[in-house]
Amino acid sequence: MPDSAPEPSLRYRPGLAWFAALGSTWVFVLVTLGAFTTSIGAGMAFADWPLSNGSVNPHGWLHNLHMFAEHSHRLAGMMMGLITIALVVWIARTETRGWLKSLSWWALAIVIFQGILGGTRVLFDAVHVPGFTMSFGQMLRIPHGIVGQVYVCILFAIATSLSRSWIEGTGAKVSRPVRRAGVICCVLLFVQLTVAAIMRHNNAGLAIPFFPYSNAHHGWLPDVWSFPVAIHFTHRALAVVLSLAIIWFSIRIRLDRSTSLVMRFGSSLIVALVAVQIMLGANIIISLREPHITTGHVVVGALLLASTFWLTWLAHRDQIEERDPS
Repeated sequence: MPDSAPEPSLRYRPGLAWFAALGSTWVFVLVTLGAFTTSIGAGMAFADWPLSNGSVNPHGWLHNLHMFAEHSHRLAGMMMGLITIALVVWIARTETRGWLKSLSWWALAIVIFQGILGGTRVLFDAVHVPGFTMSFGQMLRIPHGIVGQVYVCILFAIATSLSRSWIEGTGAKVSRPVRRAGVICCVLLFVQLTVAAIMRHNNAGLAIPFFPYSNAHHGWLPDVWSFPVAIHFTHRALAVVLSLAIIWFSIRIRLDRSTSLVMRFGSSLIVALVAVQIMLGANIIISLREPHITTGHVVVGALLLASTFWLTWLAHRDQIEERDPS
């Protein structure tokens, strides 16, 4: 009797794939609520943690905007934690790829770390740090924002690796120049988001109150330099570099005949997101940091990073799968 055919190393599981996609969608609810909370200065609406005024349902939070923003952010974070736990368990029970199991555990570790960072930020808000205007708790807002972006990318990597197109991918390998361009763009985006977080939490968003120029005389350089001005100017300069890099990455994708139709669509998407991001950045200056526009700028920045990382991850599919001995 002939031996049965071996089970394929990659198997598409629609339930798991859709659940991972749900997690990748829900994370933007969390990002939006976090950005809005910061934009309206509601991060200390409650002075306790993990409860809010000693309760999971604090009195009046549905009617007070600051309380609503912060408590909704905490509830969304709790839901994100539960989604991540379920994702880890599901992947551990059904997946054969060791690297994917490890990636899911990293996602869980980061979401726990994010929760601790957020809580520590509240509990240590009044702790003064000699030589700095921000308290220790306020300083923690910066790594909280940066680590959150890493978490978004890991979720996208997991969801993409569970998708049907990834599992059934049989196309030609994407060229090395495309992969390299994607990695460079991802690095630049992380640098830019780090600069943005430092600028945002140092209240330097209006340190240069002109756009696109940097002074009242239509000059490209500020008349007076200080830390807020320098970090704001760095953010603008990096935006120019990043815009060119994203366009370069998009062109690379379109010139490579081995890229899929999905990647070609994604290349148009990231260019469009850059255009929207620049427009939102200009309107932040014009509107004097109107909270909804500022929140939109943060969310679109996260979308741009996630989309660029997604394209880069797709470009590396064969290299990633070849490393798994299973």
